[in-house]
Amino acid sequence: MTIIFIAIFLISFLATLVRSTFGFGESLVAVPLFSFFIPISAAVPLSVLISVLVALVVVIQDHSRIEFRSAKWLILSAIPGIPLGVLLLAYGNPVIIKTVLGILIVAYALYALLAKNSFRLEKDSKPWLLVCGFLSGIFGGAYGINGPPLAVYGNLRSWNAGTFRATLQGYFLPASLMGLIGYIFKGLVTREVGLDFLVSLPAALPAIFVGRYLNKRLKGQQFFRYVYAGLLLIGLLLISTH
Repeated sequence: MTIIFIAIFLISFLATLVRSTFGFGESLVAVPLFSFFIPISAAVPLSVLISVLVALVVVIQDHSRIEFRSAKWLILSAIPGIPLGVLLLAYGNPVIIKTVLGILIVAYALYALLAKNSFRLEKDSKPWLLVCGFLSGIFGGAYGINGPPLAVYGNLRSWNAGTFRATLQGYFLPASLMGLIGYIFKGLVTREVGLDFLVSLPAALPAIFVGRYLNKRLKGQQFFRYVYAGLLLIGLLLISTH
């Protein structure tokens, strides 16, 4: 039990650091690593609890940097995409879905990393908000990977690192809360999950502030190079793991 608690502590710190620095990606760190030590039925709700915590702290810290109009439309357009993603997960061919999703993410990440004159949005675009939000709902419903479409929109809008991080938390806070409510109704938030969450707190809380410090040190396109390198890794993992 002590080894499990130590593992949860260390994984929580690493996953929260990734989320707080870049605005997304902690579930891809937390869930696979947690599942080595606790059941996947506990790993997923534990990751969501940490997600709610990170989003809440960041929203309180940096609410002035949130693009609320963007966050609102991303959330609203994600809602109809979530059940479609759940249906794909339940009835679709998982290998084909993961492969296609991985190829799309890799293709766009490479384009964003290598393109010299990439397209930019000078102001919010309702069609782009609806498309990126809807896709984030589908990706989130199918595999809990909401981040890539949100990263695409943030890059198109040329948000700086602080605005990108804060706005994504403005999206993730209600989205994660909706997911958490669902897990509670399904009985997945157990006493053991609560205890694991308490173990994660001393690691997650300082990681949020360390991530904020690192985020402030990332400037302009340097930040998005890291973001798209992360998306490239996500896409390759989706393609290679079946």
